[in-house]
Amino acid sequence: MNKKLVAFLCTAFLLVVLPAVAQYAGNFWVRAIDFALLYVLLALGLNIVVGYAGLLDLGYIAFYAVGAYMFGLLASPHLSDTFSTIKSLFPGGLHTPLWAVIPLGAALAAFFGAVLGAPTLKLRGDYLAIVTLGFGEIIRVFLNNLDAPLNITNGPKGLLQIDSLKLPLVGFDFGRTGELLGFEVSSVTKYYFLFLAIVVCSVLICYRLERSRIGRAWMAIREDEIAAKAMGIDTRNMKLLAFAMGASFGGVSGVLFATFQRFISPESFALQESVMVVAMVVLGGIGHIPGVILGAVLLASLPEALRWVAGAFDLQSMTGGRIDAAILRQLLIALAMIAIMLARPRGLWPSPEHGKAAPAPVR
Repeated sequence: MNKKLVAFLCTAFLLVVLPAVAQYAGNFWVRAIDFALLYVLLALGLNIVVGYAGLLDLGYIAFYAVGAYMFGLLASPHLSDTFSTIKSLFPGGLHTPLWAVIPLGAALAAFFGAVLGAPTLKLRGDYLAIVTLGFGEIIRVFLNNLDAPLNITNGPKGLLQIDSLKLPLVGFDFGRTGELLGFEVSSVTKYYFLFLAIVVCSVLICYRLERSRIGRAWMAIREDEIAAKAMGIDTRNMKLLAFAMGASFGGVSGVLFATFQRFISPESFALQESVMVVAMVVLGGIGHIPGVILGAVLLASLPEALRWVAGAFDLQSMTGGRIDAAILRQLLIALAMIAIMLARPRGLWPSPEHGKAAPAPVR
């Protein structure tokens, strides 16, 4: 049998049984895996912008926020409780179905991605990073202050009572614990399989994009924009498409985050989150899908693992309160990132280098 097929089947089996194994240790670990999948989706989207097109985006978390707040407003009683007109039209509140919110989140985030990309087409490198960083902060500040004179986002209090996702027709609720073949299946396990399905679809999309004419055009722009333009590539539209495509992944991830948490606030979309997603892409291997996934899983799981270690060994009591567990966790993550990048400057799993001559055989 083909080795690739065997590896694929083994990986699929491990992914299916992973939540069942983790649930024996508690829902905390399944929840940590769910968040890791959300970060994988974010990293795959940012990899389109940074890895394929070579555009450094430090405000990517803004599209995550756009998707989350879109679903929060369409699937919570906030708008109907705030505006009497909406309450008269929808007395029970807005409860948008699953089949509508995910495409709508992707489309809205893609629109904002194009809005960000349009004025930055002539910028490169550090200048582009500064502008995108400012865009991300503008979105966060708007979300934090759009509670007056019209209370749209509820400001720093955030949005509460957000609906859990439900499958249409069958009434399958991801937010409730259920039973399957006599086994109890928690809500975090249900969300795991939903997130996994969307991540697999996203990987296939990225894989096809990488090998398409669009993907090759993005890589040509990344390597040398002037040469790409001289070869007839429409660099303007290709850049806009990269921003829009990458942002759509962030919008979908934001929708999933909002329904999973059932509460969102501007604090969840700070600059630190953008930096973390960029670090995932760089740490794993820029432009290489398996590397990006590996980097996202490691950086998303490491804080939770260190949180458990700090709680299990009670480090704060052992040091007489001199070391805060949260600060120690951030220090260890930073040291691990520095060590990895010094040891492997191109990432943990970089893309294979092409064009290098094979070494001459030894006679």
